[in-house]
Amino acid sequence: MHSIAIIGGGITGLTAAYRLRQMNLPVTVYEASARLGGVIQSVEKDGYLAEFGPNTVLETSPKIVALIRDLGLESRRLYSNPAAGKRFLVRNRRLVNLPGSPFAFFATPLFSWSAKLRLLAEPFIRRSDPEIEESLADFVLRRIGREFLDYAINPFVAGVYAGDPARLSVKQAFPKLHALEQKYGSLIKGQILGARERRRRAEVSKQNAPKFSFEHGLQELIDALGRHLEGALQMRSRVTRLQRRGADWHVTVDGRDRAIPHAGVLLAAPAYRLAELKLEGADDLSLAPLGEIQYPPVASVVLGFRREDVAHPLDGFGMLIPAVEGFRILGTIFSSSLFPHRAPSGHVTLTSYVGGTRSPELAGRGGAELAALVTEDLRVLLGVRGQPTFCHHVYYPRAIPQYEVGYSRFKQLMSNLEHQAPGLFFAGHYRDGISLGDSMASGNDVAERIGPFLVKPGATSVETAGGPSVPLHS
Repeated sequence: MHSIAIIGGGITGLTAAYRLRQMNLPVTVYEASARLGGVIQSVEKDGYLAEFGPNTVLETSPKIVALIRDLGLESRRLYSNPAAGKRFLVRNRRLVNLPGSPFAFFATPLFSWSAKLRLLAEPFIRRSDPEIEESLADFVLRRIGREFLDYAINPFVAGVYAGDPARLSVKQAFPKLHALEQKYGSLIKGQILGARERRRRAEVSKQNAPKFSFEHGLQELIDALGRHLEGALQMRSRVTRLQRRGADWHVTVDGRDRAIPHAGVLLAAPAYRLAELKLEGADDLSLAPLGEIQYPPVASVVLGFRREDVAHPLDGFGMLIPAVEGFRILGTIFSSSLFPHRAPSGHVTLTSYVGGTRSPELAGRGGAELAALVTEDLRVLLGVRGQPTFCHHVYYPRAIPQYEVGYSRFKQLMSNLEHQAPGLFFAGHYRDGISLGDSMASGNDVAERIGPFLVKPGATSVETAGGPSVPLHS
């Protein structure tokens, strides 16, 4: 049996490869760059720890718990500091703690009394036609009003998608929210009754899920997966063509003359990279339309300060900033409040994000300019004084796929390709959700689909990408 080719060595591809190896099935991971992990990368310097991409994993599913256990990382896992449980939103240029209970909601200054009373009417608003695809903004305006859109949904979407609620599809970007309305006729009733169903499935909502990382950052997760996949990794291997010949798929890597046969192909790279692949021998189907998926630019700016130079107690996860407040940063994570060893003694680490669909022109500015504009916003919001003692920034020209209105055409394209070209599989943040936990679950789930496809009667040997048969180990 030829191995399954996995295009992309990010968290989805690595998770799928690891799970397939546990099934004693052969894999070959093709990664175009010199390192694994995609946007996941942790940098330690001068006593600070900076994350390139995501800062935490949300423990929303038993699949995530099982992966950490199987990788032998349970003793390395660090849950976020319970004392940093607050989440702040900005209103009137001040941080306001997001209410965590019905009593706190009615006492909060975050929303006006008219907005609070409007929420009481939400259970009596009719559900939408399930065939109509609404934007998230239209959905929120219809059910709970303008103030919640401006001061709750807009900053949340900026923090998660770096996106615009007027363009995102509620059905595609927030399918569980859409399902709550369709099933229960109300978000409030759905939250209450849906919680019982999640408990039965042993799942936790993202809002309440425990957050974790590792002592040396999320890089530990990538390193562990890489160790388990030793011998199956093809680095600096940019795939340029996929060709179906009979039951096999032949993979062509840039700069290599010979196409390599595989039993199947998992496409786990970003959608804009997949759009560049030539797909041949599959009834003239094309991956090119995936290039239309929007990925706005985002810059991650990690700054360190002396503790005495930050007036705010930083007693929370971080802050999100509504567009109507007029600041240039989308939000800030209080990184050193969440986990130990993120800053030297007597210092703090703040991770801020700039750009997205709100202000894409800012994301590509130089590191010094970004540090200055972020520091200026933090002076107003957190009472920062003086200059940063640590600066680190990463620019992503195409950061996060936007599940905009009409996104269903991309998912339908993927389903059609999988149906018409057996052995071709899709998984990752462009299909199954954009969070780190979503990508891990996506890799796990696609492995469970690939496994039965690969197991064929009479298969007695395993072939590597370019060599003889070898035994596999989990």
